Amino acid sequence: MVKKMADEMRTKLDYEAISKTLIDNLHLRIKPVAVKFAKSEDAIPENVPEIEEAARHCQMVVSAGKEDKIFYAKPDKHLCAGGAWALGLKELTPTLQSGEFYYKLGKFDTWAACSRTISSIPRIKNPVGDEPVTYASLYAPLDKTPFDPHVVVVIAQPIALLKFAQSSLYHTGGRIYSEFSGIQSVCADACAQPYMTGNSNVSLGCDGSRKFSGIDDDLMVMGIPVEKLDELATALPIITGAAGSKK
Repeated sequence: MVKKMADEMRTKLDYEAISKTLIDNLHLRIKPVAVKFAKSEDAIPENVPEIEEAARHCQMVVSAGKEDKIFYAKPDKHLCAGGAWALGLKELTPTLQSGEFYYKLGKFDTWAACSRTISSIPRIKNPVGDEPVTYASLYAPLDKTPFDPHVVVVIAQPIALLKFAQSSLYHTGGRIYSEFSGIQSVCADACAQPYMTGNSNVSLGCDGSRKFSGIDDDLMVMGIPVEKLDELATALPIITGAAGSKK
């Protein structure tokens, strides 16, 4: 019998040390959160339990960061249809696809405007079809993660994300380009976008994540692909300690 390969990173990172670097240099109130999108049951470590009660993805991220919880969630445990769709767990519901859902919430002038926005939202998708590709999403505080994440979510004040932006340019310079639309921030902006592009993304947050998961109004959200994590963590203490850096 051929054993299926679990989705693991070949480069080994010290997640505990990286988490400490991020927390100490950025004075984070919420721990960085490791997020993984398992394509099959094999990618879930045996000691990671399933979440007991259904919740929204943003709630799961904050629960891992604030309460040190480690767990996984299959599609039926995701309450937010838009978030589950963005993470590749469920198909898009008809009301989201048509624009009706956000139109009824008063977020757009027309259904068409809503539909245009939905069509541009990043999502983890099947390259050969529209079927969901994620078996389950996994969550853990970065310092205690028992799995290799695909994305690390950081919830922090703007000054902290400024330091992240500067750290990402430390070696090569250039410009920072972020995408967001004021909806689906923790799922699409901070997870699906970095996962699909390999680039970090900053989001202003959204009404849903602030209302349901308790993200304070003075905090923003950033998603970092794991491939960029070590580079950012190495540059961060240099940036925060630089002569021209605001202390």
